[in-house]
Amino acid sequence: MAEHNEGESSTSIAPAPVYEPRPSLRYASIAGLQAAGVGAFVSAIQNALQTHSRGASGFLTRTGGTIGFFAAMGFTFALTDSVVANTRGKDDALNGVAGGCAAGFLAGIRARSLPMAVASCAVIGAAVGTFDYGGKDIAGSREPETQEEKRRRFFKHPQPSPFVSPSQPEAE
Repeated sequence: MAEHNEGESSTSIAPAPVYEPRPSLRYASIAGLQAAGVGAFVSAIQNALQTHSRGASGFLTRTGGTIGFFAAMGFTFALTDSVVANTRGKDDALNGVAGGCAAGFLAGIRARSLPMAVASCAVIGAAVGTFDYGGKDIAGSREPETQEEKRRRFFKHPQPSPFVSPSQPEAE
């Protein structure tokens, strides 16, 4: 009869990864500032494409609300995502769904339309949830690679020289 230890089972199951809580306000502030940078870029494009007599100051006076809106959406997404993750104690796609829904709802509220807010919640929540469920990678890598593996795959590998045979020792 085989010995059986209490802590071991006949099938080996990998232990679930331990969840580490995220600092919600720090995470949300960083995401909000990054989104504000994207908003500044969009505001500059809007300002350049419109005809007005304000010149470069129109970047802030005419289309500057875009910067604040992008920052608010980024902050809302990140805060909701991290609060839901911390509350549930899991880092999975449902956190992204909740964050995307909150950001989408904010977009609909800006348009002053409740149906648009609900639809935006559903669409952005589904898009972010699908992205998160797929591994949070646009390329869809099946197995995570280390930095060294990525580096080796990126750089060219020199072809062996046809003039030096492997059996000949090289002269020093």
